[in-house]
Amino acid sequence: MARICGVCGKRPQVANLVSNAKNRVKRWVYPNVKTMRYTKPDNAKNTVTRGKVCTKCVKGGKVTKVM
Repeated sequence: MARICGVCGKRPQVANLVSNAKNRVKRWVYPNVKTMRYTKPDNAKNTVTRGKVCTKCVKGGKVTKVM
């Protein structure tokens, strides 16, 4: 299952988990992506799309959630 935002393209990143002894281990950091029905505000026809959207796009007004 791909954890990629359909609007901004945000995807998982690789980061380091650092212990107190400064040992570094690779780990994945996943974006907060939810599956929902949405419309884009710049769309004139207001077509409803179903896909994965990160919560920053919802909060920022890039998409409008459809109930």
